[in-house]
Amino acid sequence: MTRNSASAHILCVVGARPNFMKIAPIMRALAAAPGLTASLVHTGQHYDAAMKHAFFDQLHIPQPDVDLEVGSGSHAEQTAQIMLRFEPVLDERRPDAVLVVGDVNSTIACALVAVKKGIPVIHVEAGLRSGDRSMPEEINRILTDQLSELLFTTEAAAADNLAREGISLDKVHFAGNVMIDTLFYNLASATPASTTLAAADHAEWAANYGLLTLHRPANVDDPVTLKRLLETLVEVSQGTPLAFPVHPRTRARIEAAGLEELLASGCFALLPPQGYLEMLGLMRDAALVLTDSGGIQEETTALGVPCVTLRDSTERPITVSEGTNTVVGSDKQAILAAVAAIHAGEGKAGRQPALWDGHAAERIVATVSNWCGVARAA
Repeated sequence: MTRNSASAHILCVVGARPNFMKIAPIMRALAAAPGLTASLVHTGQHYDAAMKHAFFDQLHIPQPDVDLEVGSGSHAEQTAQIMLRFEPVLDERRPDAVLVVGDVNSTIACALVAVKKGIPVIHVEAGLRSGDRSMPEEINRILTDQLSELLFTTEAAAADNLAREGISLDKVHFAGNVMIDTLFYNLASATPASTTLAAADHAEWAANYGLLTLHRPANVDDPVTLKRLLETLVEVSQGTPLAFPVHPRTRARIEAAGLEELLASGCFALLPPQGYLEMLGLMRDAALVLTDSGGIQEETTALGVPCVTLRDSTERPITVSEGTNTVVGSDKQAILAAVAAIHAGEGKAGRQPALWDGHAAERIVATVSNWCGVARAA
């Protein structure tokens, strides 16, 4: 992209819970950058009033300039609705570039609309690959990277994935991890786990508990798989009680499969979905974390908390090679062995990956400024 103007307008897109933590530091850095103006579009892919309060307010994300209010739906329906509602926004605002983050449906939908209208796409968190194309997020990642003119990676190895897919490395910049920017920025304000557990009448667990999150379709949509996982987690909870913020999708699947009594047989603090500061405190203070979330694998690595990932693969291999993460899938013996190793003091201590230092957004915005020609024209 070549510009001779002293200013450029970057239109940023946020759509779902994982996006909020990524966009917050980018919006701060854009607001502080001479010559750049930013606007924010919230697609409403995952929207409710509590989520908006918990994330936009807690993370000090500016109120969106546009809210598409798409809501839930099938992948095809949701992607199509986002595209239909996003196109008029581009026609009205005519940005110089569209910045998307992560790998949700909003990411690929808005990237597709932008590139078809000749507007360059910037992708933050590019190049991550699990190798599992049954994951909708994997398809979103691959396609968004192919459409993007400027790609920012969270780990150095991501560039290898992009090169294998024919993407010129001239477009690729290793910037670090904006999720970790948000974590460090908010760590001192995190709600202590003792407060959250006390509100759930489990104050006595605060000194020794695990955190559990579970929402991936591969884990919760099949009643047989879900039952097997819950039986294993009940066994884990007998030794270490588990704080379990229950995703609405997971709660619905548990109820549909008639597994409430099984869950009740374990030592679980069943919590509603948590805000960012509450979740950060639960992660920070936990003895271990069991999860199928991609972002939590990164956050536990940054916090130095042992993580057991209930998936067969990860698109964030640096959390395994350098961090605190062990990938075990849904196999009972593998899960129990990983938890036993942590209890024995053999869990991964990990180390902080390169450029996970709280300044990724600043590097991203500096590169965007140069790429737009703002720095040269100013």
